Amino acid sequence: MRILGVDPGYAIVGYGVIDYMTGRYRTVDYGAVLTKAHTPFEDRLDIIYTQMCEIIEKYKPDAMAIEQLFFTTNQKTAIAVAQARGVIVLAARRHGVQVFEYTPLQVKQSVVGYGKAIKQQVMEMTRILLKLESVPKPDDTADALAIAICHAHSSGSRLGTLSSYR
Repeated sequence: MRILGVDPGYAIVGYGVIDYMTGRYRTVDYGAVLTKAHTPFEDRLDIIYTQMCEIIEKYKPDAMAIEQLFFTTNQKTAIAVAQARGVIVLAARRHGVQVFEYTPLQVKQSVVGYGKAIKQQVMEMTRILLKLESVPKPDDTADALAIAICHAHSSGSRLGTLSSYR
């Protein structure tokens, strides 16, 4: 199964592509879609959508795993990230890729085995599970790979079927 993990944002969208089969991972690619500050917001959304379409077309994932948004303070940022997340989900939908969403707690539990793990623990376990020499940068990329790992662990369970957009 080829999984595209995505950590949504509007300045940085982390992505990670992994292959998962019978408990084994293979890192295919990872990186980030970057949009420049002071670029009109509509143009940022267009850049994100276009580049996500290119990533999907290049790697042909079987599934996209994306982090569920959770904001408690800055509503302006939350709305902007939600809009970016919307164009990412739209790109997957337009390419026939099923989208699965996971909470940060689910990702931490899946990757580290502890739902209250700190970010550095998640990043290090991601590095170890994928046999990478170092933790991918920026952090959004490492987060995207962790989200992909979460889906790999969850896809065979009922959790994977309950967390999808159809």
